[in-house]
Amino acid sequence: MERATAHNIARVLNEALPYIQRFAGKTIVVKFGGNAMIDENLKKCFASNIALMNQVGIHTVVVHGGGPQIGQLLNQLGMESRFVQGMRVTDSETMDVVEMVLGAQVNKSIVALLSQVGGKAVGLTGKDGGLLRARPLQLEQIDPEADFMDLGQVGEVESVNVEILQTLKQGGFIPVIAPVGVGEDGRSYNINADLVASAVASALGAEKLLLLTDTSGILNSDGTLLTGLVPDEINKLVKDGTIYGGMLPKVRCALEAIGSGVNSATVLDGRVENSVLLELFTDSGVGTQIVSEQQ
Repeated sequence: MERATAHNIARVLNEALPYIQRFAGKTIVVKFGGNAMIDENLKKCFASNIALMNQVGIHTVVVHGGGPQIGQLLNQLGMESRFVQGMRVTDSETMDVVEMVLGAQVNKSIVALLSQVGGKAVGLTGKDGGLLRARPLQLEQIDPEADFMDLGQVGEVESVNVEILQTLKQGGFIPVIAPVGVGEDGRSYNINADLVASAVASALGAEKLLLLTDTSGILNSDGTLLTGLVPDEINKLVKDGTIYGGMLPKVRCALEAIGSGVNSATVLDGRVENSVLLELFTDSGVGTQIVSEQQ
């Protein structure tokens, strides 16, 4: 190994050390989605990042999406995909496909990837042990002028059974959660993965929530990355239209998490190799960190 390369590796490790010490013993919830779930190299990098975090004593919980995979199977089956404000309209037949894709195909593939790199992962849906108690998504949250109002079995998180996650934590396991919940009547509900990640982070009192996206983070009107924001700044950016579209629900989830006691939430670019480690263990980070006013 060349001396310059060795010195660079040592510098990186020294830079990471205080962050490893800071996060050791803490819980970090990571929402895994977007291109990071499709690109094979990014998937492998993500799995290695999570396994390393677990190895150095960081309790990590992964919540994953799977919208593109669901859409692909629905298309193959000749079933229509309909959306209202980004939410997939989910009738009983579509719910069967959602559960099959999220709970079997996607969830198990992530568990397998983590296992390949030495991670002790356990796959769960929100139905396992009543992990995610769900209720129907309230219609008042949906645009009253939308053409299609009935979302079917689309839900939101009512409560999280943290006992299951604490048990896995004590055993050194990495929970990998598919965003399917169960209602009081036993019906399954399709829940947005960002909402689940935020609810899980809040319930666990996590140190940090990471939301992987297909953008570099939150940008200002000039397209420049904003590396640190507080709620008042977020609200101004929403009001003036700088934050819009698909970033809105992610920002709301981040605000809900820090409002519930999570120390910080970061919207980061899942298209960057090793983005999770770069965000956690380097001085510069790779995203937009949102913290409360009190910090």
